[in-house]
Order: sequence, then structure tokens, then C-alpha cells
Amino acid sequence: CKTKVYPDELPNTSVVIVFHNEAWSTLLRTVYSVINRSPHYLLSEVILVDDASERDFLKLTLENYVKNLEVPVKIIRMEERSGLIRARLRGAAASKGQVITFLDAHCECTLGWLEPLLARIKEDRKTVVCPIIDVISDDTFEYMAGSDMTYGGFNWKLNFRWYPVPQREMDRRKGDRTLPVRYVDHIFQRITCVFL
Repeated sequence: CKTKVYPDELPNTSVVIVFHNEAWSTLLRTVYSVINRSPHYLLSEVILVDDASERDFLKLTLENYVKNLEVPVKIIRMEERSGLIRARLRGAAASKGQVITFLDAHCECTLGWLEPLLARIKEDRKTVVCPIIDVISDDTFEYMAGSDMTYGGFNWKLNFRWYPVPQREMDRRKGDRTLPVRYVDHIFQRITCVFL
């Protein structure tokens, strides 16, 4: 993505981050990576959706802390534990950005993470994009780079799994790792995933 040139006029985004009893350091590491590694003109807001956390530091302490951040940060509280999807839908309903970006509460954005995603959406508003996802280890808090050689999907038991991108798809992309992965599985032939 470093050699790609992206349009100057990209849609702005609301970044929605759902958390439940997340560690303070991990949650803030995610929030700061969004703020520090995104052009501020592209960040409409960051929305933190608390899925009924019980930890005291995620209440008033967090509210007071985010008031001083460089971009608007809104906290939405779910009254009862509702799960990831309902919490994301609540965040989406409250968003003001032209695009909604969902992130886990324990990930880290790298420089240039946002522009490729928004550029694909600008090309086609019906596109759903997913970056190569880097994670923070839950054992050591170490940053671990993701891979574009896999895609996320569900097996017949509806368990989420990582699957290898077929070699024919890697060959079609001819080394351009920013091109969409078009063929995922025979069941999902019409799905276009974009890994940037």
C-alpha cells in the first residue's frame, strides 16, 4: 500500500470499537493507534461501545480520559450484555461519518491503514472491505503482524476460522497484495473481500 496513490477526497469515517471488560492498556492502545495513525480530516469520530462492562475504570475514569483526546470520542453504554453484533449496530446507529469502520478493542492500526480502505469504498459504495488484521497478543501484549495469505470465514458448525487463500487467487493477483480477493470458496463465489 505504501507505493499506491490514493485520492485526496475520501469519505470520512466513524470508527466503532466495542469492548467488554477490556484491559485499560489494550483499549487505549487501540484508540491511540486509530487517532495517531489516521489523517484527522478522515476521522469523523471514534465511538466506544461498552457492552455492559463491570470494571470501574471503564466507567467514569474512561469518560473523563477520552474528553481530552484530539478527535471526538463518544462512549455508548449498553444497559445489559448484548453481544458484539448488537453493540456494533448500536454504534453504527449513533455514527455521523460517511463510512462506518468497525475495529476490535484489542488491535493496532499501522500508518496508512485507513486510506486504502476508504479509497476502495469511494470506488464502489457497495464494497465491504477488511484490512489485513494485526493483533495484540493476549499473553504478552506484543504486536503481531497479520497475513494476506488467509481470509476469515465460517465452517458448517458456524465457527469462525482462518482459511488459506487459494493459490489460483494469489496467482491472479500477480503479487499485488492490495487487489481484492475475489474467490473465497465455492459457496461464497459472489462475495468480494478486500485485504489491504
